[in-house]
Amino acid sequence: MPDSGKTLKDVAESLGISIATASRALAGQERISLETRRKVVQAADRIGYVPNRAARALVSGQTGFVGLVLPTRGHGFEDPFLGEFVTGLGAGLSEHGSDLFLTAVPPGESELSVVEHLVRDGRADGLVLARVTEEDPRVNFLMQRSFPFVAHGRILKTEAGYNWLDTDGRTAFIEAFDLLYAHGHRHFALVTISEPMTFRRQRLDGLNEAIARTDDPTVRLAVAASPRFDRETRAKEIQRLLTAADRPTAILTLFDGLAITVLQEAARLGLRVPEDISVIGFDNIPTAEHVPPGLTTFDTGIHDSAQEMAGMLMRSLSGHSSKPETRLVHPRLVLRGSHGPAPKN
Repeated sequence: MPDSGKTLKDVAESLGISIATASRALAGQERISLETRRKVVQAADRIGYVPNRAARALVSGQTGFVGLVLPTRGHGFEDPFLGEFVTGLGAGLSEHGSDLFLTAVPPGESELSVVEHLVRDGRADGLVLARVTEEDPRVNFLMQRSFPFVAHGRILKTEAGYNWLDTDGRTAFIEAFDLLYAHGHRHFALVTISEPMTFRRQRLDGLNEAIARTDDPTVRLAVAASPRFDRETRAKEIQRLLTAADRPTAILTLFDGLAITVLQEAARLGLRVPEDISVIGFDNIPTAEHVPPGLTTFDTGIHDSAQEMAGMLMRSLSGHSSKPETRLVHPRLVLRGSHGPAPKN
């Protein structure tokens, strides 16, 4: 077992180097040669030295933590891909010797106020922003403070310079529409959210672009929107679509959680999927494969994307990136049983 009494001084003396050099080597600083870093790590392991995080923070000025504010709202927590996202972030950060900490938004506070507290209290070296809005005050605040962060998504102001990774939802929704249109569908619906998320806007823009490109006057689009965490309103909006006298034959949804609700409501009403109605989701969460009849959706590589975001942020913190890194992920269409030809009239 490691001897808790061993100190950084012991490591340095065992190699005949200064304490400062030993500290920088253990922190992985590149100005210390790779050979010296290797020797210091081996010496620390040999004598059983366990770095003290608080002491290391005093020397380096860094906490060793990256923060993620959980995007909770209202009653209940509905973000099915969050577990995979957090796992990917944690794995990516650990590769660089950093840890992830999660914090929730207390009742009566905003995500922005929590971000402000984290920055001003110096509790994290950098932040990860989830689900960026069209004009996100968190992005503006962090850019004004020059505080390191990486965002999952983009604000509409394209010239803004910051680290981000996003999914190409616009192109995906064009692909989804083209698939359904080729199957004979002409009456479409979009089940979406009412919050001004940028990904909502991009996916709707893609769908509208695909519709306009057909120049087909028989194509129609109905939109059902509800607050993201309002299950009751969501169910009512979907019921309204499914019970309409002129029911749409194909429904695209902003993410898999909405698609699964559509499948559940359709089953409750005695509608067959895909014989009576086709449904396509987005994100390919684990449930998508198992919900009957298997949800056709887009795989966005949630875990890998989050791990890549961690790398972006850590490169920024270490000074390896001279300019912001950006990455647009092209999702993969996963064909399952929830889509098919338009029903015969």
